[in-house]
Amino acid sequence: MQTCIQLCAQGGQAGEPGVNASGANHLTGAEATVRMLEAHGVTHVFGLCGDTTLPFYDALARLDHGLTHFLTRDERHAAYMADGYARVTGKPGICEGPSGGGATYILPGLVEADESSVPVLALTTDVATTAAGRYPLTELDQEALFRPVTKWNAVLDNAARLPARIRAAFRAMTTGRPGAAHLALPFDTQKGEVPGSEIWADPRHATYPAEPAAPDPAAIRAAADVLAQAESAVAICGGGPVIAGAAAPLARIAELLDLPVATTVSGQGALAETDARAVGVVGSNGGVPATRAVVDEADVVLFIGCRAGSVTTERWRSPPPGRRVIHIDSDPMVIGANYATEAAVCADARLALEALADELAGRGDLPRQRGQARAAAAWQAKLADFAPLSESTARPVRPEAVIATLMDALPPDATIVADPGTPCPYVSAHYRLPRAGRHFISNRAHGALGYALAAAMGARVGRPGAPALALMGDGSFGFCCGEFETLVRYNIPVKALVFSNATYGWIKAGQHSGFGQRYYNVDFDRTDHAAVARAFGMRAWTVEDPADLRRTVGEWLACDGPALIDVISQPLHEAAAPVSEWVA
Repeated sequence: MQTCIQLCAQGGQAGEPGVNASGANHLTGAEATVRMLEAHGVTHVFGLCGDTTLPFYDALARLDHGLTHFLTRDERHAAYMADGYARVTGKPGICEGPSGGGATYILPGLVEADESSVPVLALTTDVATTAAGRYPLTELDQEALFRPVTKWNAVLDNAARLPARIRAAFRAMTTGRPGAAHLALPFDTQKGEVPGSEIWADPRHATYPAEPAAPDPAAIRAAADVLAQAESAVAICGGGPVIAGAAAPLARIAELLDLPVATTVSGQGALAETDARAVGVVGSNGGVPATRAVVDEADVVLFIGCRAGSVTTERWRSPPPGRRVIHIDSDPMVIGANYATEAAVCADARLALEALADELAGRGDLPRQRGQARAAAAWQAKLADFAPLSESTARPVRPEAVIATLMDALPPDATIVADPGTPCPYVSAHYRLPRAGRHFISNRAHGALGYALAAAMGARVGRPGAPALALMGDGSFGFCCGEFETLVRYNIPVKALVFSNATYGWIKAGQHSGFGQRYYNVDFDRTDHAAVARAFGMRAWTVEDPADLRRTVGEWLACDGPALIDVISQPLHEAAAPVSEWVA
């Protein structure tokens, strides 16, 4: 911050802010935006240029700063990149785009980030305030557009207020339940004057979760009382423990009680899935009858950073009514929304679990919950169904064979990003993550197709030392293939894999199971995805024979730069997908 203010005062230097007639140092709004991002520790920005963004891009071109800007091919994927980046770095992700269509395109990324408790700041630009209401090209009520889908949202009406607005955005994004923020910068405010003395940031809001709330000791004692009376308790972790970095106290509680720990899809990584007490994913997407049984047979259910929504609970059927419930969450509106709650702890997941672990450890003799035995039984049942399919030589290639091959080939620090459709349930059910932390990402809040490629790119930028994979169906490929050019242009070594079955498989599977196999308008022609990837300059392979899968995956992972495998795979409506509504 001090360096920035000193530079602002040196108005005679080329490419830096100037000095006004009174001698006071000042910046333009665009320059102040760059400096405020710097002050908050931002190093990467993802976005797309537009007419209304010219002052901001000019400031990026002229100023000496520490920001790396990635030019994307559309704003939606800029937001997805910022999302993936934020999930692996613990820092807010920053995306930007122009007015009009740019603002509408960036919106889906904020929807997903906000509902997933991921801090993403979208900086959009806008027509000048002096043109508002005069029918200028690309005029749009951005404040109204973004209000329902963000935690914090504003349109700048005065350049002098810009630093305070950006500080407010970072404060909102990173505190309490993290979420998305949006700030629109009209063209004239980007040129307006900002006092250099206002360029400062609170370092607490450069990472998340910031200013975590500690639990009420009485609530912790109440939770411990319930657990001390349990005979077959289970913990179900949502994304909260992953966001909070709560793996260590969670593992300690699991050991103290011999407590089985299940997760949602977003909660994968709360505990290493190779841990002896890890049950794996429960719910209708990735859960199986054996994991559901662990929940249904429990007398106490401990929800941790989990909304207990429709997927996790299989439409509120699991756990069934009558179970004693403890709920830990940083959002008080989540607790008790779906289940009567006996013990409620409104706090950061890490701080709450640390306090609960200390309370339990001080109580001496604790009831054992047979966690290792219950978790082992669930995995044995899953593997009994999975193993024959993963070893199948049938064509088209079974999705289980792909998952088994990846588990054998990937290093433990790999980041896997899976689109909805074929990839998500198979990874969630069967890929056992060997480490705690954020190593699996899927857009579980709203499930838009085309997320995985961009989010994997953001994850690789944010965690450059770890391999990043984007797993997608061919429906998703059609949503995102333009970003392969971005991937190649920046030589981001993301490895993409397409499950190619020439259908919108999730919908077709629903028609198969629930609508009398009346398939209507869900199939499309097969694309040669490998040829498309090669046209962008990538290395690419096609796999039709499962016997070629292991060798091809080895070559794919070993090659430098981005690469793609197109797997001709079994469609979901014919497969044994771990999705309970289709099995039923």
